Amino acid sequence: LQLVESGGGLVQPGGSLRLSCVASGFTLDYYSMGWFRQAPGKEREEISCISNRGGNTNYADSVKGRFTISRDDAKRTVYLQMNSLKPEDTAVYYCATDTYPCSTWSTRDPDYWGQGTQVTVSS
Repeated sequence: LQLVESGGGLVQPGGSLRLSCVASGFTLDYYSMGWFRQAPGKEREEISCISNRGGNTNYADSVKGRFTISRDDAKRTVYLQMNSLKPEDTAVYYCATDTYPCSTWSTRDPDYWGQGTQVTVSS
C-alpha cells in the first residue's frame, strides 16, 4: 500500500493550493482517507478526513470554511483544496488512510501514511 502526495509549494497569504494524494496497492472503496499536517516544533494535527465512498467529511476548526477534501476513487486520488491560506498553515502535509472510520482518527492514528509535501505560506 502506497500513498504519494503532490501539489505543495510556496504561496502568498490569501492564495490557494490543491494537494493530491495518489493511492496504490489497495482498493480505495473500503478506506477512509485524510490529511494531517505538522509544523516545526508543533504536534501533528488532523486537518480533514473523508469516509469511504465520500459520504462524510470532517475538518479541524482551524481550516473549516477554507479547506475542502474530496476523493475520486476511479483516479485513486484524494484532494485537499486549500483557499485563503495563512502563514500559520505552513507545514508538511501528510496523506493518510485506514479502514477504520474517520470518527476513530482522533484517538487512533491511521495505519498508512504518505511521505509528506511541504506547504509554505509567505509573502
